[in-house]
Amino acid sequence: MTESARRLDVVFAPGTVAHRGTTAELLGRALDARGLTGELTFAADTADLQRAVRTAAGRGEFVVVPGAGASFTAPACGAIRVDFGDCEPDRSDGIRAHIHGRGLDGLRFAVDSWYHHRFHTGRIVHYGDDPDQRAELRVPDGTGPFPVAVLIHGGYWRPRWEFDLMDGLAVDLTARGYVTWNVEYRRRAADRWAAMTSDVAAALQAAGTVPEVDPGRVVILGHSAGGQLALRAAADAVADRAAIRPALAVSLAGVLNLRLADERRLGEGAVAHAVGGRWAEDRATYERSSPLHRLPLGVPQLVACALGDEPDLLEMSREYHATAAGTPDDVTRIEGPGDHFAVIDPASEIWRRIAGAIDARIRPRTA
Repeated sequence: MTESARRLDVVFAPGTVAHRGTTAELLGRALDARGLTGELTFAADTADLQRAVRTAAGRGEFVVVPGAGASFTAPACGAIRVDFGDCEPDRSDGIRAHIHGRGLDGLRFAVDSWYHHRFHTGRIVHYGDDPDQRAELRVPDGTGPFPVAVLIHGGYWRPRWEFDLMDGLAVDLTARGYVTWNVEYRRRAADRWAAMTSDVAAALQAAGTVPEVDPGRVVILGHSAGGQLALRAAADAVADRAAIRPALAVSLAGVLNLRLADERRLGEGAVAHAVGGRWAEDRATYERSSPLHRLPLGVPQLVACALGDEPDLLEMSREYHATAAGTPDDVTRIEGPGDHFAVIDPASEIWRRIAGAIDARIRPRTA
């Protein structure tokens, strides 16, 4: 592969960074980690920005930092937009991904997004009419039908975190022989909790209709807050006798006890913010939504958490496993070294163990 094929253009509008050296240092580390080179342009004015964008577009998809609230028309080649502060997502044509509200570290996520889509392209499929009701589909080489991995990202149910968090796992699982269905879902303030729940349920059913998929070999994986959504979706699919029911539900450092998470104000009160009230104010919604309170789920489960994760999440995973083990459910626990993101890092030791356990359940070796 030529050096130019591994070069990423990053264009900054005037006044978008406070210290260019720090920005260049951060980007340099992110690019080195992926074996990439970068061309950074700090535009001096609007005309310079337009020239830089035209030049970058001539080489393909690029990263642009247009400035908070600035309108930006992406060229046909596509762009990854980055805004360091929180803002409304830009769903305009040509913006393949909009990374916002993650501070300067958003540039690292943009590099990863560019890398995964440059070398492991997926296809966006909509499972509903809203722009956020979409999933990225990747199909492995070979002849199907294949098992399918449905990926539900976390981020404490907040809009600034999107399905790019699960790109690495999607690429890894596709290479292992799974169709991957990386799900995005609505998280706007209006009716947030019901919208997320219904979207994940709809996305799960839609995954089973992909032509290359074996609907009897569905695994749903959720990370962090996505662990809650994934295990609830599995329980709902069984309770509702849905057409597609997971053969395995996987919690990756999941928020599995919503009462405990609310009482301890995890994520600065993320649960109450997403649900719309505290446990004491809406116990029925919490109990319908909390995986711990839904046991037995009626589907095999794998519960994984790294030992260096937040202590509350580690405790929650262990509590959940111990409780589930006392029910008819088949549940396995995996622990290992790493932080909160180790369980979704394809290079980590704990993910290799998780992937092996999924394979043993979903893709057993034949004699």
